Amino acid sequence: MDEYIKLDQFLKLAQIVATGGQAKQVILDGQVKVNGEVELRRGRKLREGDRVEVDGEELVVMVEPEA
Repeated sequence: MDEYIKLDQFLKLAQIVATGGQAKQVILDGQVKVNGEVELRRGRKLREGDRVEVDGEELVVMVEPEA
């Protein structure tokens, strides 16, 4: 089981950004940290427990089991 979500998709799902273009811009601007490190790759694979920080707000990646 290797479940993940890409960073740009996560930002949209979490409603941090409205579009993929906005996600790309905040990532490339260095505004996003993953597990405390600035992340510049929008395709970064996030897994359960990873911590994403944007504008001082920290979100934890959680995987919901499929029904």
